[in-house]
Amino acid sequence: MSTANMTEKQTDGSPAEGRPRDAWAVMEDFYRAEAAYVAAGGFGEADYDEVAGYLDPEVVLHQAPGLPFTGTGTWRGRDGLERFLAAFSETWSSMEFLEQEHWGDMDTVVVWSRVRFRARATGRDVETLIMQLIRVRDGRMLECRPFYWNPAAIAAATSHS
Repeated sequence: MSTANMTEKQTDGSPAEGRPRDAWAVMEDFYRAEAAYVAAGGFGEADYDEVAGYLDPEVVLHQAPGLPFTGTGTWRGRDGLERFLAAFSETWSSMEFLEQEHWGDMDTVVVWSRVRFRARATGRDVETLIMQLIRVRDGRMLECRPFYWNPAAIAAATSHS
């Protein structure tokens, strides 16, 4: 992972030497990389290295059951997150963050997002709200617990019925 990903960026985009980045700054960059990965086709089509650069080696993602991309519900390590994003990008052809708010500090951030997804199988769009509790360690995501406002709308957008 480059130094630019682990330290605060100056106004010209270059890293400000020695200043650690807060949890929100890390997640802003992660969200951009994640959206680009999904848009590029995900597993087997897109380069995972940029996404992985924002992940702590011990990262854990806790997904709620019942969504088309949750699998076992818990995904561990960079390889686990790659498997999650493979399932996620099989489900969605695009994701767009329409609005975001955040609260937190250097190590923890709560992110409220209004997101528009496009289902790969049906071509349908769905807008939903997601609240995430995220912990960061050494400039990388360590743990994420997302809560989806309307899982039924997500399931409906991805279903052929």
